[in-house]
Parts: sequence; structure tokens; C-alpha cells
Amino acid sequence: MNINKNDWQWIRAPKNYRIDDNRIEITTEPHTDLWQRTYYHFRNDNAPVLQIETSEQYFSFIIKTEFESKHRFDQCGVVMYLDSDNWMKGSIEYENEEFQHLGSVVTNNGFSDWATTEIPASIKSMWYRFSRREDDFCIECSEDGIRWKQMRITHMFNAKKQIRFGIYACSPEDSSFKATFTNIEMRDCQWLAHNGQKPDEE
Repeated sequence: MNINKNDWQWIRAPKNYRIDDNRIEITTEPHTDLWQRTYYHFRNDNAPVLQIETSEQYFSFIIKTEFESKHRFDQCGVVMYLDSDNWMKGSIEYENEEFQHLGSVVTNNGFSDWATTEIPASIKSMWYRFSRREDDFCIECSEDGIRWKQMRITHMFNAKKQIRFGIYACSPEDSSFKATFTNIEMRDCQWLAHNGQKPDEE
């Protein structure tokens, strides 16, 4: 999928970035983050986000990330940012020289959660697949772009017909690094309908 610059829109564009036909690079700025209230009791809403818009109800968005993170909480990944109180992201957050956190944050109505698992700090690349089925969403990850692992299934209350989704990168502490995004694809929804228990009748 070639990147049409006219289709992508910034929320808080960073000072340093580059967009080519098949590649996006973002150099993060210190003290940028996305988080709302929960546990920490602060609100951070200043990370750069680059998104496209769609009304399509069933699709999968795939992207590969490569990153030179080196400081606590450096992160980059996939995001759906509807507004400051309603968004979700999947990413790797650097912790130290031994491990980092592969995880997802879902923010509904102004409160964030964070679900993570520890992975080696030596991992410097990750693929993400973001899928939509109406107002339900799935984030998956892959180290090779072939074998996918589920990270999160969630409902977004304010994700109605039209949404925006894409990529982000930030450095919550006094740090900066380069994040590179490639292999961008839009596909028919790869998150298949559930074939177990039938839905309840409403």
C-alpha cells in the first residue's frame, strides 16, 4: 500500500518526521505520551499521532515497526485515536536493558487500562494487525508478519461509523528515538467471526 500523504492527518505533528511512498519515520520528542487518569492520576495527551479515516466496518490494518528505543517508556506502534478520552494503542514500551513491555492500552470515557507481557529488550521490531468488526476491535502482534498472536479484543463505545486509526510514537521521559513504519497494508478483515456460542438475541 503506497502512502498517500493527503489521506493521512497529523494530530500534534512532531518536529522531525519523514513520509515516503512506503515508509514513515518519526523522531520522538521528550515528555510526549498518551494516558488518561487510571492509577497514576494524571492525564497525558500530547503524543504525535498519524491517522487515516474510514467508515468501513470490517477491515484489517497491518504495519511493521522498527525502533531504536533506549530509555524507559520509549514506545511506538498502532493506534486508534478518536479523541482525548477515547482511544486504543498497541506497542512495545522499553523498560531497561533486560526487558520491555509488549502491550495494549484501551481508553474509554477518559480512563485508561494497560495489559502487558514482558519480552526481551533485544527485540527491535514488531508487526501489528489492527482489525475492526463494527464497534469491536482486535490487536494482534507478530515477529515475522506471518504468525500472529492475539493481544487484545475490546469494545469501543464511541467508535461509531467513522473512525481514525494509524500510528504513533512517543517518549514520556527525557528521551528521543527514531521509529520507522513500513509494510503498510489494508486487507479484508482477518479477524474472523466467532463460530462458537451463538450471539444472544437482543
